[in-house]
Amino acid sequence: MAKVKVYVTLKPSLLDAQGRVVQTALENLGYGNVEDVRIGKYIELEVKENGQTLDTQIEEMCRKLLANPVIENYRFEVTE
Repeated sequence: MAKVKVYVTLKPSLLDAQGRVVQTALENLGYGNVEDVRIGKYIELEVKENGQTLDTQIEEMCRKLLANPVIENYRFEVTE
């Protein structure tokens, strides 16, 4: 069984409203040195191998469900 870590973030050209709210809150708490905040998703999967290449399966999962390729970037790491 493989463990897969998927990281999903908004594309850099898009405004990250959640990140902006967190940045403002941090500034209000006295952390004025934080210049930018980007919020994303972290997803862990445990996957049984079934003959198809695991990288291909994970790539399909990301494109079809876990990320929106129009507005998000994603990357993943597979560990055994």
